[in-house]
Amino acid sequence: MLSWLNQTEILGTVMSDLTADERLKEVSTIRKAMIRPELGAICGAILVFAFFLLVAGDSGMFSPEGVQNWTIVSAQFAIIAVGACLLMIAGEFDLSVGSMIGFAGIIVAILSVQWGWPIWVSILVSFVLCVGLGAVNGFLVIKTGLPSFIVTLAFLYILRGLTIWLSILTTRKTIIGGVRDLAEGDWLAPVFGGVIFKDLFQWLGDVGVLETFSRGSRLGQPVVAGVPMLVVWAIILIIFGHVLLTRTRFGNWIFASGGDKLAARYVGVPVNRVKILMFMFTAFCATVFAICQVIEFGSAAADRGVLKEFEAIICVVIGGALLTGGYGSVIGAAIGALIFGVVQQGLFFSGAESSLFRVFLGVILLAAVILNTYIRRMITGEK
Repeated sequence: MLSWLNQTEILGTVMSDLTADERLKEVSTIRKAMIRPELGAICGAILVFAFFLLVAGDSGMFSPEGVQNWTIVSAQFAIIAVGACLLMIAGEFDLSVGSMIGFAGIIVAILSVQWGWPIWVSILVSFVLCVGLGAVNGFLVIKTGLPSFIVTLAFLYILRGLTIWLSILTTRKTIIGGVRDLAEGDWLAPVFGGVIFKDLFQWLGDVGVLETFSRGSRLGQPVVAGVPMLVVWAIILIIFGHVLLTRTRFGNWIFASGGDKLAARYVGVPVNRVKILMFMFTAFCATVFAICQVIEFGSAAADRGVLKEFEAIICVVIGGALLTGGYGSVIGAAIGALIFGVVQQGLFFSGAESSLFRVFLGVILLAAVILNTYIRRMITGEK
């Protein structure tokens, strides 16, 4: 029999061989950080904030009112970016998001203002119709085998034309007002409009933490009344999307469906169902955006949502998602939305021409795609 000492030496040799096994390759902390999808967005956010602190730091951009302004704009981008992010990770695109926003808002306005339906019923009907259209998008992509780019591009035009036609048919105009008055007293409308934590913000104003109005009808009230519901929705959707993607089996299915759908099917992933559900969720996010706008502005317009689909995609790309699918991060998309909101409002506060925002969109999209291509090659070892 082997002595205890010999057994210990043999065990140590085996463990040493296992540790040195080249199959157990160690990845450095720097490399792990480099392949995180959020890295580029985080660096971009730091640069954007640093730039506007220098050029617009004394303009009121970082005062409570200024922060509220770019936070609301960022929340708008974030709501639609979350849906676009999950869909792109699943390997598909939806170019009908912008038209869906206009369609959802007009449906609420027509049903409530023109037909006299309660606001809450109009909102629910709008959700059902839009999520159903999202399912149709997904079904057509799956059954026809056509690229989602083509199918949803067709729906971009179909929905936009249908929205304008319905608006003119029922009201002879493309803007329908009167929603705000009908929303007063409705039980569901406050979920999409108004603010929360009013008492907290009033207390912050009373103790001098927040500035208050010194005259007028809002004398003594804080300049920031509370947290807008639009921001609340953005936070809820970001948390939901992140948890779904990183903490659930369905999140693994999303990654698998976008990474290699054939291999995913072989291991039992319901790829078709995953993709259709992601189209439906994207439509849900667009409807949330639309209804928040309608309740806040008190009106609906047939041309709302123009180019929002591209802005959502750019947010997702900035956040590190690959255009080929199978890789990305909801947190990264949210940071991309924050960058957009800060830049859009920063140009205003710095006195720059607002049209430069479109220039920024193009430049940042090109830079993000180049960076994502480099990251993909790092991950896959592709030359």
